[in-house]
Amino acid sequence: MVQLVSTSPDATRAFAASLASVAEPGDVICLWGDLGAGKTVFAKGFGAGLGVRDTISSPSFVLMGEYAGRLPLFHIDLYRLTTAQEVVDGGLLDDRQSTGIVLIEWPDRLGDELPEDRIDVRIDGGADEPRTLLLEGHGAIGGRYEAAARGAGART
Repeated sequence: MVQLVSTSPDATRAFAASLASVAEPGDVICLWGDLGAGKTVFAKGFGAGLGVRDTISSPSFVLMGEYAGRLPLFHIDLYRLTTAQEVVDGGLLDDRQSTGIVLIEWPDRLGDELPEDRIDVRIDGGADEPRTLLLEGHGAIGGRYEAAARGAGART
């Protein structure tokens, strides 16, 4: 697990963009945090790091935004859902996502259906205070992202 203290939205975006440099098809990144913690700010930075030119916005009402970049980016927001079955029934997870990166806000809605190979980014803080970003890798992709995070100034 690595940790970074972000003092601004720009710092959060820059950190996320640096992580995108190691992204590979099929990676899943789960964004944990309260409302207003900066999950969508992180997603915007990650998208910029992938070369996404479109505006990335919170998909709370559309549930998923899809963006073209070096790899396709699927930005999913499960806030309005309550169970993993609703995610499946809504078609929010499918095979085409294996060609790109999946960012999931409110991943707790997946419960036991969370993928084993994933990155968890926990964002603590809010309002105008600094945020603490904790990045923890699970499975095969963990080392790649944790090394990139350390390279971007995070510490163990």
